Amino acid sequence: QVQLVESGGGLVLPGGSLRLSCAASGFTVSNYAMSWYRQAPGKERELIALISSRSTTNHADSVKGRFTISRDNAKNTVYLQMNSLQPEDTAVYYCKVSMGYWGRGTQVTVSS
Repeated sequence: QVQLVESGGGLVLPGGSLRLSCAASGFTVSNYAMSWYRQAPGKERELIALISSRSTTNHADSVKGRFTISRDNAKNTVYLQMNSLQPEDTAVYYCKVSMGYWGRGTQVTVSS
């Protein structure tokens, strides 16, 4: 059974950092494209980072240079390192596998 569990969210000051984790089970993350989305209150869910099965990465312009997606095949986990966080990064962050399964999300709040 495919399962994705996000963790690592929380409350952080502007300029701070967080690392989100997406622990996968029921499949091997290295065989699929994995992505991170976020959804802020009153806004649509947006794609912010993707890592292909070949480890090619892409990041949305809004997070480029601040966020980095990566993968640990031994742990079957995908990460999102988020630096220089700003209030506009406040959202629920979701992990998704290319076959269409989503995690339940983790809340990130950036506020002083």
